Amino acid sequence: MTNVSAAAAMRVDGTPPRAMARRSLVIGLIAFFSLVDLFAAQAMLPALIKHYQVSPAAMGLAVNACTLGMAIASLATGLLSPLIDRRIGIICSLGLLTILTALLASAPNLAVFAGLRILQGLCMASAFALTLAYLGEQCSATDAGSAFAAYIAGNVASNLVGRLLSASLTSTLGLERTFYVFAVLNFVGALLVASTMRGGVMAGGSNHALRSAAIFDHLCNSRLRAAFGVGFCVLFAFIGAFTFVNFVLVRPPLSLGMMEIGLVYVVFLPSIVTTLLAGRIVSRIGTRPAIWASLAIAGLGLALMLSSWLGAVLAGMVLVGAGTFFAQAVTTGFVGKAASHDQGVASGLYLASYFAGGIVGTAVLGQLFDRFGWTACVAGVAAALAIAAVLAGRLTPAGAQDRLGAGSG
Repeated sequence: MTNVSAAAAMRVDGTPPRAMARRSLVIGLIAFFSLVDLFAAQAMLPALIKHYQVSPAAMGLAVNACTLGMAIASLATGLLSPLIDRRIGIICSLGLLTILTALLASAPNLAVFAGLRILQGLCMASAFALTLAYLGEQCSATDAGSAFAAYIAGNVASNLVGRLLSASLTSTLGLERTFYVFAVLNFVGALLVASTMRGGVMAGGSNHALRSAAIFDHLCNSRLRAAFGVGFCVLFAFIGAFTFVNFVLVRPPLSLGMMEIGLVYVVFLPSIVTTLLAGRIVSRIGTRPAIWASLAIAGLGLALMLSSWLGAVLAGMVLVGAGTFFAQAVTTGFVGKAASHDQGVASGLYLASYFAGGIVGTAVLGQLFDRFGWTACVAGVAAALAIAAVLAGRLTPAGAQDRLGAGSG
């Protein structure tokens, strides 16, 4: 199992508050540099459409093709997790991500662009899944919620800063140089992991049969299956809301420019704060009420995003962002606790489902947007949130699930 230096403050047991704050900062920064490319390209969509001369649905699918790679890599990483050195795996993933991001600057056509985005997804998800597996192994049950929340908060920050940076740089430097800047950020992430994570001992050498048994066991767990479904629906909804709203923002009556679109994404700022509170709120009210409340908030935001007034649209984006990120943080923490063994495999299955929701959401909602407009797209997002709320009802504590099972017998 990977060891971490005291300077990095990522050890959980017995750490003082200041060290825990440093640990959370390091966790959040690793998430930031690993995932800053994921949604940054969404803020570049109007410029990319003009560059490649394609439809919104086609460009949206190419930009979000990274979620296909992320789904594949999450599952593969989960299967191979016991054999992968956490530190080396994350460093290699971010190093390769640096190269692929730089290559996007010279992608000659949409097919090459989409292919590079898929490969980017493979690298991002490998780093993401390995870090989540590490946290699940290192954190006590008490501190797991806060650690996972710090990681998701870094994810939120990457959404905010990535979109702001990509929109502003695209308008001033152009597409090519913007991708080079993001390649540098990926490289900084690799350096951060190399300088904070120590050791590099493999997590274990369980054989293929045992890993297959772990997958089967996790898939037979109704609580985990429900969590996988919630993850699928959450990214399905998030992708739909924040990919295609870009086209609404640049069209009349809103008619925003690229720089203004970048500034719009300060709507993610409140999500950083609310996501960090996920662990504390779950400990007080429980997993299901926390997710139901967050999904209800996101649903309210969707209604506001249908408005033709910019203020209402921005308020809706704040609520949808806060609600979906909070739901993701809570569900991610639940998976870490609900999996009694092979947490790396469980995290891989969850992330595979989560990112599969992204690519499916892009394909389905893109067609709704192109053929029927923004209102139909929002309706599809709302349906995904409703399904997630139903599935969240299965995220019961272990003891409650056992009692339910006994009662049904």
